[in-house]
Amino acid sequence: MLGQIERGESTPTVATLWKIATGLRVPMTTLLEPDREVGDVLLLRDASRLRVRPSEEGMQRALLFPYETRFGFELYELTFAPDFESISEPHDIGVVEHVTVLRGEIELLVEEEWRRVEQGQSLRFPADRRHGYRNRTQSETVVMDLIHYRFIPQNIAGRKTQAGS
Repeated sequence: MLGQIERGESTPTVATLWKIATGLRVPMTTLLEPDREVGDVLLLRDASRLRVRPSEEGMQRALLFPYETRFGFELYELTFAPDFESISEPHDIGVVEHVTVLRGEIELLVEEEWRRVEQGQSLRFPADRRHGYRNRTQSETVVMDLIHYRFIPQNIAGRKTQAGS
């Protein structure tokens, strides 16, 4: 698959990009966005200009804030069409998602149970396990999805230490 992508013979799905990023132990946005300058803290992003429809039908994604090491997260606006359902493979160990429903309602598969989250509600869950999203309503659902990464770098002695704790 990587060879086909490199040769321009195939366009990866969001699921494929997640698998590649997880295998490389990097956030997905490192595959999509250039690195930002360290001094750039002020950043205005317009979701209406950033929305794209990945190859997965029924979902639109706007990457509002790409991953930066100093912050440890990436933030998406996700729009799910009526009757949309998607199951995500586990992210890297320690990854946590924070989902807030801005419009509509969503069901999130967390710890093998579908949990309903309504407009104005938020749910934080471990994303290093299989999880999913589904919109069983007849209206679009819009959510903010903050994905927090906790990478474990090697220190000089070769022992593992937790970063950001």
